Amino acid sequence: MKHCFYNETVEFFYNNSRKELTTYWRTKDVLVVALGLTVSVIVLLTNLLVITAIIINRRFHYPIYYLLGNLAAADLFAGIAYMFLMFHTGPRTGKLSLKTWFIRQSLLDTSLTASVVNLLAIAVERHQTVFTMQLHSKMSNQRVMILIFCIWVTALLLGLIPSYGWHCLCALEKCSSMAPLYSRSYLTFWAISNLVIFLIMVVVYTHIFIYVKRKMTRMSKHTSFHPRYKETMISLVKTVTIILSAFVICWTPGQVVLLLDGLGCKSCNVLAVEKYVLLLAEINSLINAIVYSYRDNEMRNTFRRILCFVCYRNSKYTPTVVKLNTTDRRTLSQNGHFTVDSSI
Repeated sequence: MKHCFYNETVEFFYNNSRKELTTYWRTKDVLVVALGLTVSVIVLLTNLLVITAIIINRRFHYPIYYLLGNLAAADLFAGIAYMFLMFHTGPRTGKLSLKTWFIRQSLLDTSLTASVVNLLAIAVERHQTVFTMQLHSKMSNQRVMILIFCIWVTALLLGLIPSYGWHCLCALEKCSSMAPLYSRSYLTFWAISNLVIFLIMVVVYTHIFIYVKRKMTRMSKHTSFHPRYKETMISLVKTVTIILSAFVICWTPGQVVLLLDGLGCKSCNVLAVEKYVLLLAEINSLINAIVYSYRDNEMRNTFRRILCFVCYRNSKYTPTVVKLNTTDRRTLSQNGHFTVDSSI
């Protein structure tokens, strides 16, 4: 019968995994916490701005924007989780109870998983919209809500599994180096799951990229095509490139490090880069808000109205209704999905 160590301290498991625990604040620890808190605050403010803009502007009450709002909510949660980590790291780690340690890690895992799964949902929606030449996705609000619910259920399950059994409290030889209370098999599973999602996203966005390039090439041979098409197609190509580049740069290093730790690589010094790859993944929560929202003219205008609320307190925001011709209705916006012109 296995002997479990539920009554041991966090320090016991860190010593077992040979992960360093400090009893005083080093310069490196202070810098990491200061940088982490700064990034967290920026992530909170930017994503809160996105959520507010989607709520107050009726033009954003469509499936794609609900997904963008949910992505912002996931990234907002990621900012809160990372801030919680910063207040419970360094010399404070050894003083945590096992329950608090699991809460700290579960918050991170849940928020980051929700962000990644939401990115996949947006990629699929964007693919459908571009290839069917629709103004907006035909997905009903009810289906969007169900999809958002499924995203959070998936994130919660993956984030809470270690706390409810998939740990190493009863098998010290299976403990991870990066997360000394987690089983290496869980880290392997989590890393591979995310890498599979990454691969699907790369395939989806690459397909969009190729399609747009071919479409633009065909259209350039005709002198009668609407000039707005070329501009929006080029903008879409740029957006897709930014999305893929930011996603790969921010997420891949962390997943590779987790996978190496999960596979028990002895020669890989994963602890040396642990904090930096996690911070890099958190930065992606900031980039998401910029790429998916700030490149949209209408979203930027809404941001200005929110930030300058005092200046506009005596005026009420009332969208101007403008009739669109057939060509304009099928024009791509700067953030890559079919929408009306942002100047409306």
